[in-house]
Amino acid sequence: MLLGFKTELKANNSQRSQFARHCGVARHAWNWGLFITKNVLDYNKANPDSKIKFPTAIDLHKLLVKLVKPENPWYYECSKSTPQQALMALRESWKRCFNKTAGVPTFKKKGKRDSFTLEGTVKILGSNQIKVPVIGVLKTYERLPQLQPKSVTISRQSERWFISFRFEVNEQNLNNRSVVGVDLGIKNLATLSTGEVVSGAKSYRKYGEKLAGMQYLNRHKIRGSRNWKQAQIKIATLHRKIANIRSDTLHKVTTLLAKNHGVIVIEDLNVSGMLANHKLAAAIADMSFFEFRRQLTYKCQLYGATLAIVERWFPSSKLCSNCGSKKETLLLSERVFECNSCGNRQDRDLNAAINLQKAVS
Repeated sequence: MLLGFKTELKANNSQRSQFARHCGVARHAWNWGLFITKNVLDYNKANPDSKIKFPTAIDLHKLLVKLVKPENPWYYECSKSTPQQALMALRESWKRCFNKTAGVPTFKKKGKRDSFTLEGTVKILGSNQIKVPVIGVLKTYERLPQLQPKSVTISRQSERWFISFRFEVNEQNLNNRSVVGVDLGIKNLATLSTGEVVSGAKSYRKYGEKLAGMQYLNRHKIRGSRNWKQAQIKIATLHRKIANIRSDTLHKVTTLLAKNHGVIVIEDLNVSGMLANHKLAAAIADMSFFEFRRQLTYKCQLYGATLAIVERWFPSSKLCSNCGSKKETLLLSERVFECNSCGNRQDRDLNAAINLQKAVS
C-alpha cells in the first residue's frame, strides 16, 4: 500500500524565493485552467445543441504552452512539471465535482495553501538531502526514507516549507483477534469497551482565547503592511500549533488501536449533521471525528486489522449492555446510563462502546 511522508525543509532565502515563484506558476495555471473550464461549462449550458468538448488536462496544457507561456516568460524560470501537475489536479477536482463527492473548484489566492508539485529527476542523497528539478538539492531536519520517489509536493504552512511524497510499504499482519468497540465523544475523544478512556487534545479550547486575542488586535492593521504580514504569520503559526497537537493525539490513538486489536468497531457518525448544532460545533470540530476515522482506515489496512462500521441508526447509547433493553429517551446531559429493566448503572460512553463491540461479535 501507499503511505505518505511529509517533513520540514531547511531552506535558505534563495530557495524560499524559488518556492514562492513555483507556487505562483502553479496558482496561475490553476486559475487560468479554471477560468477556461468554467467558460466551457457556461457555453454548453447556454447552447445545448452545439456543445464544446470539456477539455482534459492534456488539452489545457497544450493551450497553456501555446497561449499563456509566450505572454508570461516567468513560466520558463520554473519547472515545466509545475503547471502540468496543477492542471492535472484541476481535472481531478472537476472529476470529484461531477461525481458529486466534492464541490465546484474555486480560484486560488496568494498566500493561502500555497503548494506545487515537481515531477522528473527526484533523488534522495544521503540521509537528509533530496534533489529536485530546477531548484536543486534541499535539506531536511529529519532522515528521509531511502527510496526514489517519482514526484514530490512542496507546500507552505505559515513561514515554514514542507516536502511530501508517497512510497510503497508492505502490509503487516499482527494476527490480533481481540474485538474492541470505540465510542467517540466530546467529553473524551474515545471510550473503549475494555474500560480505557482516551482524553482528547482539546487544543482549540486551550489556545482559542489566545487566537481570538491575536485576531482582534490585527483587525485595524493596514492590509499588506509589514505589521499586518507579521501578525498574519503569528496567527498562522498558532493555527499550525493547534492542528499539530490535535494530529499528534489522533495518530497515537489510532496507531495504538490498529496495532493491538484485530477488529475495531466504530459508529458511522453524521459529522456534518452534528456540526449543525452551534452549541457543540466547536467541541466536535476540536475532536476531529472524520480525521480519526480516516487514519484508522488506512492503519487497519497497514497492520492487518479490520475496521467495522456500525450503521448510523444503531442505538448504541440507548441499549443496555447487560440485558439489551432499550430506553426510549436519553438526554445528552445524562452521562450515566441507568437501565429500568435490570438496574444496570454504567457510564454512558462505556455502555455505548460495549454495545458496539457486541454488534459484530
